[in-house]
Amino acid sequence: MALHIVFHNELRDTELHDANAPISRRDGLPCASGILRKAAATILMHLVLFALASFFASGLTLFSGFGLGTILLPVFVLYLPVDTAVALTAIVHLANSLLKVGFLGRHADRSVALRFGVPAVLAALVGAWALLSLAKAPPLFSWTLGDRLLHVEPIKLAVAVLMVAFALLELSPRFTAWAVPPRWLPVGGALAGFFGGLSGHQGSLRTAFLSHCGLTKEAFLGTGVVIACAVDVARLGVYAPRLASGGLAGHGLKVAVATGAAFLGVWSANRLLPRVTLRGVRLVVAVALVVLGVAMGVGLV
Repeated sequence: MALHIVFHNELRDTELHDANAPISRRDGLPCASGILRKAAATILMHLVLFALASFFASGLTLFSGFGLGTILLPVFVLYLPVDTAVALTAIVHLANSLLKVGFLGRHADRSVALRFGVPAVLAALVGAWALLSLAKAPPLFSWTLGDRLLHVEPIKLAVAVLMVAFALLELSPRFTAWAVPPRWLPVGGALAGFFGGLSGHQGSLRTAFLSHCGLTKEAFLGTGVVIACAVDVARLGVYAPRLASGGLAGHGLKVAVATGAAFLGVWSANRLLPRVTLRGVRLVVAVALVVLGVAMGVGLV
């Protein structure tokens, strides 16, 4: 559609200059084929950058300890509106989780999954609705930086605060050692689901609450991916009208490229090196998330 509009406008300008003249390079106007080649090159460049960013971001999940959604969301935000970025990250995250369910889903603990998952799904609906509501809200205020007029938008500020908060929590030894009794599973599910629906940040809280339920490693992983899938399906149901009105078809190629690159990044990193969490990599990723979160919150991104 974008290529057609560009071509149509250039063609119309040429016709106004000389209705009988052929479409060619004349009087500074580029020919139609040149316009199409330039637009195609721009689209290809964006897709390549999108693929590379997704590839390296997903590879970092094996060494930073951060989840795929946590690292991919900032990458998507650089290219897309925040609400669209959250929704498309959810699609990639769901595809990744479905792949894991095929391997680990049979080990899920049904009781824990229901006690945590049901409140998580319900809260995810509320969180996703809150995201779309914030997307419609006007900017809180505007400010200037040099010759740039910057707007502080509620949706960017909310997602930025969560991005920074969860990045800092991941670095906190107290948080990683936080022991939550199993009786609080429904509360944990509600919290993880709400933040999952609002910004996609659900993994940290889910891990904190499930890690002390006496589950085996296989049951812990299987239960986690089943709950993650349920939350993603729930929030995508709320995001769907926004994606449809925003032209999901226009982002379909980006989703496909990002998903494929993310899977390839995880597979490549897993083949090259054993899965370990490197403190230095973890710190660099956390700092990058904080810096990007602050930039997004103040309107720079």
